[in-house]
Amino acid sequence: MDRRGFLGGAAALMGGALLAGCQGGPATARIRAITRGPKFHWRGYYDKLLYSPDDRFVLANEVDFEGRSPTTADALRVGMVDTQDGDRWIDLGGSGAWNWQQGCMLQWVPGSASEVAWNDREDGRFVTRLLDVRSGRRRTLPHPFYAFSPDGRTAFAPDFARLDVTRPGYGYATGAPRDLSRLVKAPEDTGIWRMDLATGRQRLLFSLADAAKLPFTGPAAAAFRPDSVHWFNHLLCNTDGTRLFFLHRWKTPGDKAGFRTRALTIDVDGGRLHVLDPNGGTSHFVWRDPRHIFAWAWHPSHGERFYLFKDLCDEVTVVGKDAMPNNGHNTYLPQTDNAWVLNDTYPQGPEKLQRPYLYHIPTNRRIEVGAFPTIAAINGTEWRCDTHPSASRDGRQFCFDSAHAGGRQVYVADIADLLG
Repeated sequence: MDRRGFLGGAAALMGGALLAGCQGGPATARIRAITRGPKFHWRGYYDKLLYSPDDRFVLANEVDFEGRSPTTADALRVGMVDTQDGDRWIDLGGSGAWNWQQGCMLQWVPGSASEVAWNDREDGRFVTRLLDVRSGRRRTLPHPFYAFSPDGRTAFAPDFARLDVTRPGYGYATGAPRDLSRLVKAPEDTGIWRMDLATGRQRLLFSLADAAKLPFTGPAAAAFRPDSVHWFNHLLCNTDGTRLFFLHRWKTPGDKAGFRTRALTIDVDGGRLHVLDPNGGTSHFVWRDPRHIFAWAWHPSHGERFYLFKDLCDEVTVVGKDAMPNNGHNTYLPQTDNAWVLNDTYPQGPEKLQRPYLYHIPTNRRIEVGAFPTIAAINGTEWRCDTHPSASRDGRQFCFDSAHAGGRQVYVADIADLLG
């Protein structure tokens, strides 16, 4: 396959996808692969800055195997693809701290024109690598990160070693067995960490013991017991850098649900803790603005749907009730005043198709961008390949992952014509 050639609506490659039109006539998303084998490629997570500020370079990970959990001996390469020079791969470094769902948190540092960050392993501990791709200057900070503040000055992180046991596919291997019984149930010395990117100084912002002491309400309360094992996952700073959203999750022996969830918010200095959603089903999310969070969740008003939650109160509004009835990886398209949503689906139907799509909130209009069959051998596993669409800075294209051509690679969809 020629990775420079646009795929258009090629039915054989795209699983018979129908590319929807816009006002004024039919239009299609032009889609092309920007990486290729024999090695496998994918990016960071859907809510990270994966395009350079000028939208020329797309960050990606590279490995030479699929289909199993990474070990402490497995390293990946991190690099960026020059989309204006034949999709040339530019190697930036390596990482020994990664997983299949989120890679090594590879992303452009917010507020920087040229600095890239990722997590790595050094002398048995997880660290942050920072690289200025223009000057070549490198720095190492003594703690890993998950999310940055919008100004790129502060980082936040959960316990990645604990995550490898409690939620395989989201933590980093340590060589220890994935045995919940070996974990302290709600430790006081780990939780969410805050780190200064200038100095590397870090402190524990909120512990798992703190979370376990919060009163449990809502449907998930019945699943909490003293022998429940707790962890944090999925952190994201709001748009003005004042509040942090995160998921508190726990597993209780014998609970058929596997794990339960409640969504919490907190000031970035540790104050004003708020239980945003106690109902047990919060999943993917993004901040719309400093006060509102757009998330997939269960709510008694409409069941499982996407909702807009207002922070520090109980105000909840359903979004796209019929147009977006399934869980996906949701963000807002930049430069559209939050009118357009970029989203996807998990594998659906007999062909197990994953569907990236656009949703226009003011007109309740959904536009399918493509449909990509997953690989049966990896579907439903921790090494599955979700599309995880991430928009460019100008909002006119997005990159995504797919394994439909025989192994995971990175694709770019030009959606300018679909936006009208």
